[in-house]
Amino acid sequence: MEQHYKLARVKELADNDMDFVKSLAEAFLEEVPEDAERLKKAVAEQDYYNAYQAAHKMKPTVDLFELGVLQDLIVVQDWGKFEKADEDCSKELDLVLTAVEQATAELKQDFNL
Repeated sequence: MEQHYKLARVKELADNDMDFVKSLAEAFLEEVPEDAERLKKAVAEQDYYNAYQAAHKMKPTVDLFELGVLQDLIVVQDWGKFEKADEDCSKELDLVLTAVEQATAELKQDFNL
């Protein structure tokens, strides 16, 4: 438990209400993997607008669950926001996608979802 994510800030936000913590985990599972796929597709297609939108939407949740890739996500977000066609953000994107994948699998297991 909590190998690829941290619940300290989630529990603090939920005032240690474990039902609320579980609902936040469910929200993570509903939204973040979908946004990660959108981000992956947008970067592959050099769709700066959607890359920025997806990364920006993911930031608060990635930060709240402390996936450890917030700075990498910001690099990808800025790549889209500032249309940095001459820069390669694939390394940071891979780190973000891996972290989301690992946290998703672990949250599903830890919360029996």
